[in-house]
Amino acid sequence: MEVKALAEITRPHNCILAGIVGVLGSIVAAGHLPDLRTVILVFLVVTLGCAGGNTINDYFDYEIDRINRPDRPLPRGAMARRTALYYSLLLFTAGLVFAALINVYALILGIVAYVTMFLYAWKLKPLPLIGNLVVAGLTGATPLYGAVAVERMGLAGYLALCAFLINVAREIIKDIEDVEGDLAKGARTLPIVWGKKKAAYVGAFFALLTVLASFLPVRAGVGLGYYAMIPVDLIILYAAYLILRSQDRETAHRSQKLLKISMFLAVMAFLIAALV
Repeated sequence: MEVKALAEITRPHNCILAGIVGVLGSIVAAGHLPDLRTVILVFLVVTLGCAGGNTINDYFDYEIDRINRPDRPLPRGAMARRTALYYSLLLFTAGLVFAALINVYALILGIVAYVTMFLYAWKLKPLPLIGNLVVAGLTGATPLYGAVAVERMGLAGYLALCAFLINVAREIIKDIEDVEGDLAKGARTLPIVWGKKKAAYVGAFFALLTVLASFLPVRAGVGLGYYAMIPVDLIILYAAYLILRSQDRETAHRSQKLLKISMFLAVMAFLIAALV
């Protein structure tokens, strides 16, 4: 086994980003930086959960990844599938240990999220739209986890809603990108069942809903600092335009990457609003 595969299979850049979003969720909820212990624990629980989720996803997606992503550790033989299974369980266990150190609500939410990740990778991912909604819900729960950790909601609820909507859009567009491998495994994703064009319309619709939802904090009386969200909305609309214009794999990849970037930028906009 390649030692570097232990890090590679977790997709660490995604996990670190998720951990940061969890911490930022706690800041958005509290309106200030929580104590260092809480910050570290939230980061670890979210990061380890993401790492475990990515690992178990690769375990169940082995056949699909042989076509769509043959350079990943399992398809290229850098790690045994059984090793990936045990590794994911170890990551989940470590995350729950840290969750128990925060508060009972953080532990409960952590258990629910981790079990959902496993079920998603095992059974729910190939289901049309349902799999998209589940993974988007998990992403939306990331800033909520930070809120639970500080036992306040603040703007974190609005952020979770936007994160949910934009990730429904991204997951659908990502399915358009992955049609070839999904077809080979017999998965029934939205673009396979409805066709790429109709799926693109659904993805663009959720992107538009994200833009509309992004103005809810303004109605709630958030200050001018929140208008940092406007450039983010423009990126989201451009990503929607791209996938409506063309549903080829390269365009779908570009569109979903833009949505991924816009999510992190949206967190920054909410952070500015909460602090200003």
